[in-house]
Parts: sequence; structure tokens; C-alpha cells
Amino acid sequence: MKKTYLSLVATLAISTVASAQCSGLYATDTFTAVTATTGISYGSNIPWTGPPATNLTLDFYEGTGDASTARPLIIWAHGGSFLSGTSADADVTSLSQHFAKKGYACASINYRLGVSSFDSLGMIPAVIRAVQDMKAAIRFFYKDRATGTNTYKIDTNNIFIGGSSAGSFVALHTAYLDRSCEMNYYISQGVLDTLGGLDGYSGNQCYSQKVKGVIDLCGALGRYGWLEAGDLPLCSMHGNADGTVNYSRGEVLPPNHILIADGSRMIYQQAQAVGVQDNFYTWYGAPHVPYAGTTPTELAYMDTTVNFVRDYLLQRMGITCPALQPSNTPYGTATLYSYTTCTTNVTQNCSVTGIKNISAASLLQEVYPNPSTSDVNVVFTNNSDTHFIELTDISGRVLKSATTAQAVYILEKSNLNAGVYFLKVSNNQGEASIQKIIFY
Repeated sequence: MKKTYLSLVATLAISTVASAQCSGLYATDTFTAVTATTGISYGSNIPWTGPPATNLTLDFYEGTGDASTARPLIIWAHGGSFLSGTSADADVTSLSQHFAKKGYACASINYRLGVSSFDSLGMIPAVIRAVQDMKAAIRFFYKDRATGTNTYKIDTNNIFIGGSSAGSFVALHTAYLDRSCEMNYYISQGVLDTLGGLDGYSGNQCYSQKVKGVIDLCGALGRYGWLEAGDLPLCSMHGNADGTVNYSRGEVLPPNHILIADGSRMIYQQAQAVGVQDNFYTWYGAPHVPYAGTTPTELAYMDTTVNFVRDYLLQRMGITCPALQPSNTPYGTATLYSYTTCTTNVTQNCSVTGIKNISAASLLQEVYPNPSTSDVNVVFTNNSDTHFIELTDISGRVLKSATTAQAVYILEKSNLNAGVYFLKVSNNQGEASIQKIIFY
């Protein structure tokens, strides 16, 4: 019976896409109105400031009266330098409205914000947290389809991810940052483990997070080499006069953030080198996110954006239509610097029957005082367990370690400097809890 159901779903998905014509569904505005459902919870996770966990929500857009049972989905992430912004920002809202009218379902997600420092040690964990949240959103729609709820009627063979500015960072890193060792250029494996790894534990664990394509609007990758042969084809748009995220390679948010990243031009150069399709469009003379706004010029940029992305989506779904906005010639040249691909990886231990969540509330009943100028009391939830304790700095270096069978452990400040630390507590069952500790 299960195989019959899956076969039926696949048949519906194929027939839905195949029936689209260049003058109708997915290619043009088929619906005159859009229905938005806001504040849908898709997961939760601990913010950068520590417990309690924050609820993660998304806004869902669909054409009013859309009766399709298997719709392609675009998951959008907003901009805001990982410091601000919401799912209701005008650029992602406008994009969602435009594509919902064409017959796509769209989800604009809220993800965890917050940067502990304006450098790679603060920015990279912020990107990873956002990536974990986007992956949870992807899994949310797979779970909805797989469990028979099918509330959102998504064709999981055609899920796309994209974003604007920082949201594009999220989409690009979700797609191409697929080895934990690639993070070692910026942070240690210990810090990555503390964060919950590349997949994280933001919800809907163990469901698929596979996507069909990536939409990069004014974004960048930490390192161009994370895009490799055989990776997903992408669609990129970027202004060559972008002073916030460099068009090619440069500092992000100069001079406030000490972080160098590879912009869309460099990503395109790498895609050409490794044989990955990258539909690339340059806004000549344009600044950062030129499509965000309501002036005639900004609205014209939005029209160009929608048309170019529309062409890419149709192409990825196998629908042949004349391009409304063909690619143009990239500005200038981009020289790929020396990059060595790492090969080791640490994978998540995930199974449908059981998963070990990293949750600050699971093993720890209380940690106080925090922040503290002296010692900290660590109170365990289960007094009968033996607990293994590690305290690391933000680089992942282990500063203290201990094993205790007591109900309360005294974490001594001793000679530690004022700063932010991470307390990891685990037990013999493989469960782990992470708690941020601040010493003054």
C-alpha cells in the first residue's frame, strides 16, 4: 500500500509539471490574488544568547484558490546581516507574492539572528545557525508530505531555496557547505559540534533536506571551493557596484565586519571551472539588493529579478519556454585563488527510530549564576547519571574537563579570563547538552 501511495504521488508531481505551458502555470501569473498564512511553527532551537529555545516560524504563500495537490516550493530567507530582519521583510514578501501568483508555493522563514562578534568567530556560527534552521524548514515540508498530513501540498521533487543578501548566504551555504571539515578554515570541529553540526537540531529530524536548486540574490560563500563538480545548478544575480557584499571577493559589510567572502562573480567562475550550471546575471552599476523598494527603479529591478529567476525555475523543472530575461556578460574577471578541498567529514547520527538531540534542557536542570564573576553551579536533571563535562572557549579549545556522579558540579572560574565559554555535558547514553557560560 505504501509503494502504491508513493507511486501515485510521483505520478501527480510529474503530470502537474508536465501540464504547465509557457502561457500558464509557473510561467505567467495564473492567480490574481495570494493567500498568506503567517506564524507557522516549523521548529525551535537555542539562540546564540543561550536557553530557552526560540520558536522558529515561517509565512506561507499560495495562489488564492490553488487546487494543485503537488506544487513546487520556494523557501526564502530574508536579509539583515544576521542581526535583523524578519520573514515579513518587503523583498522576500514581494518575491513570495510574485511566484505564488505563478502557481508556486512560497515559504518565507524566520531564522535565528545574533552575532557574538564582528569577525569570523562571530559571523560563521551565525551563518551555521541560520543554515540549520533553513534545513529544518526543508525537512518540515518533507515531513508534512511523508506523514500523510499534506497540509501544504508540496511537490517534494521540486523544492528550491533562495534568499536576499544574508538570506542568500543561508541558501548558498545550505546547498554547498556539505563537509564539516570545510568549517575548519574558520572555526574548530569542537565549536561546530557545540553548535550542533552542519545539520543542527532545529526540528523535523531525519526527514530529507534535498533541494532542486538554489537562488542567490546578492549573496556569497565563505570559500568558492565549497561549490564542487556535481553540485546543484544555481541562479545568481548581483550588482557589480555592491558595497555591502562584494560582487567578486572581498570584505562583507566593510569596514564593520572582518570577514572575507566570495561573491556571486567568484562563485560563477568556480561553477564554470567545475562544470556546474550557474545562470548568472549582473546588474551593471547597481548597489546591494537594488530590487528592494517601491521606487520605479527598484520595481524595475524586481521585474528583472522575477523574470530571471522564473526562467531558471522552469529550466530546472524541465519546462522549455523562451527566456524572459537572458543572462548577460559578467563584469570584469575573477581569478580563483589556491584552494584545497578537504575530504574528511563528521556526519550526524540520525535514524527515524531515535536521535540524540542537543538540547540545553535535557541534562541540565539549572546553571547559575550565569553570567558570573566567580564559580558556577551546574545542576543536573538526573542525579543518578554519571556526567562528562567539557568547557571550551569560542575556538573550541578544551579548557576544563571532568567526570562527576554528583547531583551538582561546581565549575570553577579559577584563572579564566572574562569572556564567553561553552559548557558541554554528556552522559553514557550519548545524550548531550550545551550551555553558554559568560564570565565577567
